[in-house]
Order: sequence, then structure tokens, then C-alpha cells
Amino acid sequence: MSKRILITGGASGLGRALVERYAAAGHRVLIADLHEPDELPDGDVSFLRLDVRVLGDWQRARQWCETTWGGLDLLVNNAGVAAAGRIERLQPDDWDWILDINLKGTVNGCRAFVPLFKQQGSGHVVNIASLAGLLNLPGMASYNVSKAAVISLSQTLRQELAPYGIRTTVVCPGFVRTNLGAGLRSPDPVLAELADRMIQGGKLTADQVAEQVVDGVAGGRFLVLTHPEGRRAVRLKRVLPSLVDAQIAKVWRRTAAKLDAQDRQEATT
Repeated sequence: MSKRILITGGASGLGRALVERYAAAGHRVLIADLHEPDELPDGDVSFLRLDVRVLGDWQRARQWCETTWGGLDLLVNNAGVAAAGRIERLQPDDWDWILDINLKGTVNGCRAFVPLFKQQGSGHVVNIASLAGLLNLPGMASYNVSKAAVISLSQTLRQELAPYGIRTTVVCPGFVRTNLGAGLRSPDPVLAELADRMIQGGKLTADQVAEQVVDGVAGGRFLVLTHPEGRRAVRLKRVLPSLVDAQIAKVWRRTAAKLDAQDRQEATT
């Protein structure tokens, strides 16, 4: 049965991979993004400009779905940005930027479409968070907080919306080879370079992650951990947290030494 699917940030990266996979399966897909793709994927795919920070854009998206499709079956809150930086260097504007997009953008999508799902008596909310929201690595405070909040939001909605026939899924990928690093914001060049290198060195492609997301959603799973190393890390943190803390501390000491050298160099220029 063909589903009606809205995917934010669907013009590129993981969002694009999800669009292509759902469209190839015969579903109707709306790409909701700031930037229109040069070419729409094959299938029943439409585009609507949407800034997840703007409530009016969300209202137009809901009106589009109701007018064009008569409703919506699956909302994928995928749009997001990346950041890195030490706590003392992150400015209030940095926090506002990432929380407005990663967290409040997701909240805005839920607020716009949950009433419609309740009217229908059905619907599925899929929030793309990150493994970062579970592991909380140092040097990534603003990003970690934004994604941990999306996980918390999803856990809340899982129970809150279930009586109305609405399902919730939260996806926590590790590093994926996408263009996410191109828009990464960081006041620390060392951390920016490290984050971009880890993104580009991701072991899974966007298509591979999208396949797991589609399968997880179809199976009604709440938590989708896409990376094997991520699943191992989460399990290990649960049973042996001190071991995980020691491993993280060891890596961070090396990174902190590079950051100290960066600070000394900046002080002399």
C-alpha cells in the first residue's frame, strides 16, 4: 500500500537516500527542504521549500499534504546541522543556531502534524537523532545536547501518542559519509577538522543507513541504531560504563593536547 511521506532535509545526504528508497518502493514522497534538488528522484516525488525553524512553513506543509494527498502517513524529521567546540568557546548564537534547527525544528514538525495524525487515528513520527546523543563525547556539547533532547522527545512521544494510533521511531546513526560536514560550525579548528574527518570516514553510506531506517520503521521499532560499532558502544556503556569512560578519556587527552597547542599558537598571532 502506497504511503504519504514527508521528509525534511530530503534534498541531500541521508534525507535524499530515504526519499529515493521510499519513492522506489512506490510511495508518495514530499521533499521539504530549504534547497530544491537539481533533479527530483524517479517516482511520485514533490518538493516544497521549508525552513524547519519557521512555523508558517510547517503550516503550509500540512496544508499541502491535506490538499494534495488528503493527509500524511509518515513524518521524517531529518533536517539537521553539525557542530563542535569546547564549552567556553561556544557562543550563545552557536547554541541558538543548533537548537533551533536540530531540536526546535523537530518539535515544530511534531506540533504541526500530530493534530492531523490524531484526526486520522494513525501516523508515524520518525526523528533522526544521533549516536552522539547517547554517548555524549567531549568537545561536542551543543550537538550532543541537541540530539539527546531529540531522543528524550521521542521517548516522551512514544508513550504520549500511542493511545491515538500514532507510532514513534528515533534513529541514532553514527558517522555517515554525507555533506553534513560542509555546514559544520565550530570555534575550534582542531575539532572542526576532526569532526569532518570522522564524517568522511564513516563506515556506512547514506544508502545503507536509509535501508536500515526503512526496515526499522516498517517493523515498528522505536530505537534504530544503524552502526554495529554504535550498538556495541551503547551496550558496553550500559553494562561497563567505567570502561567506556576510560576509553573516551584516553582519546580526549590526545585531542586536548592538540587544542592546547592551538590555543598557544593563537595567542602568539
